[in-house]
Amino acid sequence: MKYTAEDLLQAKTRDDLIQIAKKKKIPVKSVLKKIKYISELTQLQSEFVKLQKHIADNKLRVAILFEGRDAAGKGGSIKRFKEHLNPRTSRVVALSKPTEVEKGQWYFRRYIKVLPNPGEVVFFDRSWYNRAVVEPVMDFCSKEQYDKFIVQVPEFEHLLYEDNLKIIKFWFSISKEEQKKRFTDRLNNPLKRWKFSPVDMKGQELWDKYTHYKEQMFSKSHTNFSPWIIVKTNDKKEARLESMRYILSLFDYEGKGESKASLLPDPNVIMRYHRSIIQIDN
Repeated sequence: MKYTAEDLLQAKTRDDLIQIAKKKKIPVKSVLKKIKYISELTQLQSEFVKLQKHIADNKLRVAILFEGRDAAGKGGSIKRFKEHLNPRTSRVVALSKPTEVEKGQWYFRRYIKVLPNPGEVVFFDRSWYNRAVVEPVMDFCSKEQYDKFIVQVPEFEHLLYEDNLKIIKFWFSISKEEQKKRFTDRLNNPLKRWKFSPVDMKGQELWDKYTHYKEQMFSKSHTNFSPWIIVKTNDKKEARLESMRYILSLFDYEGKGESKASLLPDPNVIMRYHRSIIQIDN
């Protein structure tokens, strides 16, 4: 059973919703959890609107990288981040495979072209780190290309740091069992089936290979000026809220905290990479 539109119009208080739920045998805990999530999300999104104004007014350049295994929840998180932002000063970058011309260029060139302009925040749905994990796992690049990337990426990011471009790097971590469940959900949902690709199908089969290259990436590209932030949870909603809190906690902006939302991320979910951290997608 679910709430009807009439139920929601009649309910004036939270207690009213609980009484209707009991009468219709709707699981109260799950409903309250959803209501709490929507309330928190709305508050954090309102904070992000204020942060965007701060970025625009101060001509800051902010690039937020969303990385993780397939079905880790990167796209869903970006959608909630950007939902109420001004499209004039925010963009999503999700590059397709390189063209023949791009294959002959310096690897980072096509990403340089889409970096944020002054006053802009850009969300990268995967980034130059494709070459660190997906490409070597799937044999889309040579060993020489991979080795060159691993050497160059900290230098590339240091140049951006020195040029006052703020890079925030997220790795969304999920367990093997959760990834399998999400793949099944995609295949069974006609609205999500387009997300499933032949590369996804190999995600489970090549799990350990992904783990190896993921750990290599962290050890070679986690730096003081551009650290990796692990989002450690199988709960998509929790991942969205906590990653939003993390970004909001990094900036001081006018009206910060007026929404009354907690802007301090849960340290059990959001953590800087460290070799001793046990991740759920190892």
